[in-house]
Amino acid sequence: MPPKTAFLGYIQFNIKAGDINANLATVKNQLAALTPVGPGLLALPELWAGGFVYDELRDQADKTDKLLQELTELARQYNIYLAGSLPERISTEKKEKFYNTLYFTGPDGVVGRYRKQQLFVPFNEDKYFTPGNMSGLVATALGPAGGLVCFDLRFPEPARLQTAGGARILLISAQWPLERLAHWRILLQARAVENQIFIVACNGCGRSCGNTLAGHSMIVGPDGTVYSEADTEEAFGLQQVEPDLCEQIRGRFNTAGITPWRTADSDKIMSLAGLTGIIDQYKDAGRRIVFTNGCFDILHEGHVTYLEEARRQGDCLVVGLNNDASIRSIKGPERPVNPEKSRARVLASLGCVDHVVLFGDDTPLGLINTLMPDVLVKGADWAVSEIVGAKEVMAAGGLVVTIDLVEKMSTTSVIKKIKTRR
Repeated sequence: MPPKTAFLGYIQFNIKAGDINANLATVKNQLAALTPVGPGLLALPELWAGGFVYDELRDQADKTDKLLQELTELARQYNIYLAGSLPERISTEKKEKFYNTLYFTGPDGVVGRYRKQQLFVPFNEDKYFTPGNMSGLVATALGPAGGLVCFDLRFPEPARLQTAGGARILLISAQWPLERLAHWRILLQARAVENQIFIVACNGCGRSCGNTLAGHSMIVGPDGTVYSEADTEEAFGLQQVEPDLCEQIRGRFNTAGITPWRTADSDKIMSLAGLTGIIDQYKDAGRRIVFTNGCFDILHEGHVTYLEEARRQGDCLVVGLNNDASIRSIKGPERPVNPEKSRARVLASLGCVDHVVLFGDDTPLGLINTLMPDVLVKGADWAVSEIVGAKEVMAAGGLVVTIDLVEKMSTTSVIKKIKTRR
């Protein structure tokens, strides 16, 4: 059970670019001045230890574990939780990835993390960081908490999903620019009101890495009341709150947990003529269109893993689905196992699939030329030079992406397994 009272707070400061020791010292000094007594949750700015110094990114990421140990000691000293974003490096045999990760650190160490989902192109984040996926809530002594990092604030879905999952507190770690201060203030209150949740948001201030930051860190109640707001200078704020106030507010009328399913997934199945106009509207709105194709006869783990990863390449996934006649011409008279209407309906029920369009040619080249996606996706078992439509998409300025397949998973292997069990 969460305590009857606890505090929310922030430490707003001018991040010294690349100077990890100075920034850590600022956090320690501010905590010493605050002398907070837990339970409580304190927010730090985005990339608080070093700022957006991309040529030092690997070095900064290598120091993240040590910084988290420092935060753990501070959290233990004051019996609190500290949360702010730091660079996270993930290395595999094939590649190295960096994430802008919001870490929640308590007296016993890191209790959760949230990787920034929406990368801010004007700061060139997309060239250095990998977008994160939705993560679970963080268990704190104050109750379940969620998080956002800066630009994520402009997108209501992550906050909504975390609230629907049971979050009482949403923590935002940011380097929000002064020129868009009005948006910062509006969006913080909007996220609090629409989700009936506590917001604690910590922003940087002053000049950092060539940008003038807005400051104005805030603590907002679940009814939109602004409990604390800094100005543009270095500052800290603490606010005693009642964690169960969320339930009191939601008891009057609830907008936090109401998540009905209003989508008619069968409407995703469209003719090419009907889809073309919609895709043009999406492009006008700035959405990146992803296209892939296949038979998807007996849907299995390999299919859905592939389709999820395809959807992550842009903002809308269109699946070109071979009709029954084209499958018979390619795979023989015993296929498909499931008719086209059934295959389309099952595909359309997947959340990662935005539209399904049937085609009868041996290849999807006609679809690709008509829709001209921004990203063409195929399995990694295909060489780019052999992918139908790759030349045309790249000539139009698009990308071709190949995705690793789940090993030993295919419709053919499923059919063979079924036959051996007769």
